[in-house]
Amino acid sequence: MKYNLNPVGCLADLRLAAAFLTILPVGAQYDDQSRHARGDLAAAAWSFPIVGLFLGAASGLVYALTIWLGSTTWLAATLGVAVLVLLCGALHEDGLGDFADGMGGTSRERRLAIMRDSQAGNFALVVLLLVFAARIGAVAAIAVPSDVFTALLAAAAVSRAAMVVVMLMLPAARDDGLGADAGRPGRGTALAAVLTALLIALPGLGAVATAACLVGAAIGSGLIAVLALKRLGGQTGDVLGAVQLLSELASLLLISLMI
Repeated sequence: MKYNLNPVGCLADLRLAAAFLTILPVGAQYDDQSRHARGDLAAAAWSFPIVGLFLGAASGLVYALTIWLGSTTWLAATLGVAVLVLLCGALHEDGLGDFADGMGGTSRERRLAIMRDSQAGNFALVVLLLVFAARIGAVAAIAVPSDVFTALLAAAAVSRAAMVVVMLMLPAARDDGLGADAGRPGRGTALAAVLTALLIALPGLGAVATAACLVGAAIGSGLIAVLALKRLGGQTGDVLGAVQLLSELASLLLISLMI
């Protein structure tokens, strides 16, 4: 596994991670195969929580601004969640929707084929509606803008560290596709991602709420990982998207009970 230990290399990792996880104009394109080698994303995965930090900050600022302008918490929460969706190009929502549809297949091959179909089925629509409602409800329940800001920072960072852990733990379900091209991070990379997420979450949330955030991420990612291993034989890009979204949701829900 390749590591970048110099500032230039770290910045290149961060740009690649941002190109993969967001639609931000970072001067890199993950889908341009000529500009990166197989496995580069796995090596850059330590920086996933840092991308989450910026996304969570943007969402939290929009929530705070909307509240300052006199909005209700529900409208502010809706706009805050919308920012996360827009900045990521609905990447994770697409993954969760495809994963939900795929779980209805009768065989491993059929499930993988369904997940590659770009059309959303009934399972995808129902699951995404419920997840959207729960995310908005969790943010609205936290309510206080400063608390929402720190909660979104933590959940966005920790849920993206969960993606790295699942990339390490599960093999690619296909020989081609995003999951296979991304590669498999080393234990050091996964540990760096988890520690980075902790450093982001702990100062703002404190020990108890950070522990709740981690438990939520473990529950959300664990559920998806077990289903993916049993039903698909490993992870795909859609699986990783589902891991992020369900981890973020579970983290927000548990944080809302703690602060």
